[in-house]
Amino acid sequence: MSRPVTLFTGQWADLPFETICQKAKAFGYDGLELACWGDHFEVNKATPEYCQQKLAILDKYDLKVFAISTHLVGQAVCDQIDERHKEILPDYIWGDGDPDGVRQRAADELKETADAAKMLGVDVVNGFTGSSIWHLLYSFPPASDELIEKGFQDFANRWTPILDHFQKQGIRFALEVHPTEIAFDIASAERALESINHHPAFGFNYDPSHFGYQGVDYVRFIYNFAPKIFHVHMKDVAWSDKPTEAGVFGGHTAFGDQRRFWDFRSLGRGNINFEEIIRALNRISYNGPLSVEWEDGGMDREHGAKEACQFVRQVDFPSSNLAFDAAFDKDNQ
Repeated sequence: MSRPVTLFTGQWADLPFETICQKAKAFGYDGLELACWGDHFEVNKATPEYCQQKLAILDKYDLKVFAISTHLVGQAVCDQIDERHKEILPDYIWGDGDPDGVRQRAADELKETADAAKMLGVDVVNGFTGSSIWHLLYSFPPASDELIEKGFQDFANRWTPILDHFQKQGIRFALEVHPTEIAFDIASAERALESINHHPAFGFNYDPSHFGYQGVDYVRFIYNFAPKIFHVHMKDVAWSDKPTEAGVFGGHTAFGDQRRFWDFRSLGRGNINFEEIIRALNRISYNGPLSVEWEDGGMDREHGAKEACQFVRQVDFPSSNLAFDAAFDKDNQ
């Protein structure tokens, strides 16, 4: 049986919840991954009654929910807080903007997000962690080993109590490994796991689009972290095969700028080899949803979301329970 194909609503948070349900059904999706912003799923409003209302609307359109996502608030748990965070955080998390207070309120909200997920009936919360050391990447003056280790310890100190709460609630947190997070490639993901002693409530929301342009082996990531792949994003990215004006770091250009080395693309229109991803997911027996996170600044999003759903259904296939040459064995004939 093929995996459920869902749509992540983060890029659609400008639309009311029922509107995106209507559209997702029309596009052909099986369900939604609900962003914890806009009115799609508001953690501070989550009660059993609130969750039942959300589920009733999903059911009205024959949609399921398999995960919720708290990227924006999660980012603030470990980050060096500045004015950028004010633009993405709820007012009650931002408060007076004092960095320590923002980080603590964000951590408290993450625990409440686990409670809300349980009420909604999902067992995976996707999101970001933030990082106190991302700004030290490729740094000068050079960052010492001790300074980097301090950053991973900060992550462990701030996230272990959150993850302990997740575990008590039977909920798993899936970090979307991504530049600006404590883990952004295979090496840093391994180190993040080590820093929290491979906490059972912590794993990954696998998204190949954040690896390809970095030069990270995005298929190897699946095999290396097979037990920790809690959720999967289907998202494509294109990168140039020749030098460009703005390289991997982006040159402070906006997405869509033709000078860039890389940019996100609608599924099937970039460089990611999704067939190899599906084969790897089959080998590790991942049976969860394939959630489309649609981003392509050069394409109408409704056109893109519909074709992305079709693309995932075409590329996904079940694994075989029979060796292809087993029919040659006369005992099977």
